[in-house]
Amino acid sequence: MKQIAFLLLLTIAFSCKRKETVDTIVINANVYTVNANFDKAEAFAIKNGKIVDVGSSIEMQSKYAATYINDVKGKTIVPGFIDAHCHFFGLGLQQQKVDLTGTKSFDEVVQRIVDFQKQKNVAYITGRGWDQNDWDIKTFPTKEKLDKLFPNTPIAVRRIDGHALLANQAAIDLAKVTVDTPFSGGEILQKDGKLTGVFIDAPMELIEKTIPKPSKKEQIQALQDAEKIAFFYGLTTVDDAGLPRNVIELIDSLQQAGTLKIRMYTMVSANDANIDYYLKKGIYKTDKLNVRSFKIYADGALGSRGATLKKPYSDMHNHYGAMVTPISTIKKYAKQIAQSDFQMNTHAIGDSANYVMLKTYKEVLHNQKNRRWRIEHAQIIDVNDFNYFKNILPSVQPTHATSDMYWAEDRLGAERMKGAYAYKTLLNKYGSIALGTDFPVEKVSPFLTFYAAVARKDLAHFPEGGFQIEDALTREETLKGMTIWAAYSNFEEQEKGSIEIGKFADFIVLNKDIMTVAVDEIPKLKVDETYLNGKRVKH
Repeated sequence: MKQIAFLLLLTIAFSCKRKETVDTIVINANVYTVNANFDKAEAFAIKNGKIVDVGSSIEMQSKYAATYINDVKGKTIVPGFIDAHCHFFGLGLQQQKVDLTGTKSFDEVVQRIVDFQKQKNVAYITGRGWDQNDWDIKTFPTKEKLDKLFPNTPIAVRRIDGHALLANQAAIDLAKVTVDTPFSGGEILQKDGKLTGVFIDAPMELIEKTIPKPSKKEQIQALQDAEKIAFFYGLTTVDDAGLPRNVIELIDSLQQAGTLKIRMYTMVSANDANIDYYLKKGIYKTDKLNVRSFKIYADGALGSRGATLKKPYSDMHNHYGAMVTPISTIKKYAKQIAQSDFQMNTHAIGDSANYVMLKTYKEVLHNQKNRRWRIEHAQIIDVNDFNYFKNILPSVQPTHATSDMYWAEDRLGAERMKGAYAYKTLLNKYGSIALGTDFPVEKVSPFLTFYAAVARKDLAHFPEGGFQIEDALTREETLKGMTIWAAYSNFEEQEKGSIEIGKFADFIVLNKDIMTVAVDEIPKLKVDETYLNGKRVKH
């Protein structure tokens, strides 16, 4: 009997000794791995920040000895969300400015500015978020009320999409802008021969160049504030769509020091100096930062009638919008970038802007494969131009469709709507699609992205049958678009975007199953925990 007991102990000791030691085993989970087969699993093991095995709870516990067993008690786990197009730094800066999102009238905009200044008393008031399309009077505001209330304090507040701003006379005087100031690539609105205060697209720079730049301390605070918000919503990687070199270098220094943890794919704001510098420097890649793309603006936004259309706006005859960047400059940049390994990611909203970019891409790439050049937004496409997307990656933001649906047809007319917000059509052409939010233009929540993509409805669950529902994505396609396809769009699919062996242990625990919950419950979903490198960053 003693001999049997001794042999049993030896067997147990031997089996325990053979177990590989890992940092964490996650067990009793409803895991959507988002691997090639879209397999489900129950458990996975983590070591040194990476996933080393995936399987059942019994398998993982029998094979590995873990420092920590994380029993999630049946909750759903998906890979960490990747926002393929956002303005992360801008979101952080917005926390320091007046928030005008959700305002239902210009009077409410003015009141928020008044309240903000009473609290902050800043030398130059800036903010963002107004949208005249949400007001009873759906026309651009004018500056008279701001001039009266703030005769000596400059004010410049951006529209929700960032493609128009309203400035008061103090800001206009500081910038030395008059009705005779030359401009291109947008509009400076006038009424009765006087400036209204509204600047659209490129001319906004006339005002913005006089706005005080945020200090380094304010920039760091902005990045850390944005990270906290991102982790709250389960974002583990963000693609910041257009940053200057100094901010990219600040991000890198903070990540290296461990004071900024989130992973970032940064698009360099395209200008001659930045393109020259980064083409000579080459792609810069760490575990946390990937700098390998340039962001170009082709046109403006539909909401401010800055999107460039092939035919005039249906609600403003003889108006076509305007190219923000001259076509000659776009082609010059495209040729330079095509001769490198860098990616070109272009903001294109209108059908004319999309056509120009798609044709330019095709001309300079000469049918090169796997370049993954992206069209950001791809919002309005002439139905005859969709075939260009066979070699061009669409990067879209589903909530734009549900935000714009109330007025988009007024701008475009019924015929052009056939190629608008056509996410399923774009997916079918290219084979994958990257999904993002464009925050702070839209809300940060990826669950609103998911809902808009699948149900094509807004938070009021309107319209009942879904907006142009034929272009809805399935839940599987949507989850891929927010994880593995977004990673692919960043050339990072080998390291993130799915729960597979060898990839970063970036994942989130949800309070409900996003793949089976009633569709109208999707916007209410919550992230219970966010993990980066296997370590919890949001409780």
